[in-house]
Amino acid sequence: MAAALRLQGIDRRYVQGEGTLDILRGADFEVMEGQSVALVAPSGTGKSTLLHIAGLLEHQDAGEVYIGDQPTAGLADAERTRIRRTDIGFVYQFHHLLPEFSALENVMMPQMIRGLAKREAAARAKELLSYLGLGKRLEHRPGELSGGEQQRVAIARAVANAPRVLLADEPTGNLDPHTADHVFRALQQLVEATGLAAVIATHNLDLAARMHRRVTLQDGGVVELD
Repeated sequence: MAAALRLQGIDRRYVQGEGTLDILRGADFEVMEGQSVALVAPSGTGKSTLLHIAGLLEHQDAGEVYIGDQPTAGLADAERTRIRRTDIGFVYQFHHLLPEFSALENVMMPQMIRGLAKREAAARAKELLSYLGLGKRLEHRPGELSGGEQQRVAIARAVANAPRVLLADEPTGNLDPHTADHVFRALQQLVEATGLAAVIATHNLDLAARMHRRVTLQDGGVVELD
């Protein structure tokens, strides 16, 4: 089993007044294919920063991020954007679906941006949504879906281009416990069925306990919890 994501010696600091605030200091972290990892840490410790760096949305001050075997620190922005589009999926606490488009169209869109023909994009979108239990909701717009359904559409959109890595920041944070459990099970099924490497930042300790690994942030580094 290979590492889909590897962070090596990551430093990240922010200027604060006349000083600097160190968020990450020499952080090392890797996630294998088909593995789900819960990132559990108090607010303000750098969870989102770590996810943004792992997802090539933010540059680190030192260290290297590998997507598969590909080092990314020295890449131009256009190449980083290409890797985000093809190899990384994102799910956030709020679904960020486009309200004027149906569930099917929302999942088709990233595939068509990548260059897939409309018919192929529609077929894959339908397959993913059906797999996530939304086969009868394909033509519904986000405003016509429940919170759990919206998040499942967001998950389908995130994996539509068959990425190596899925990064989720509190994906069930706005949901009631029953709905959160349903969304989490759908996410786990996708990880196991497709070989995705998933990093899920969450405050939900019950859900975290059901993932393959649990890590936290301590003194700027990534520490295994068990």
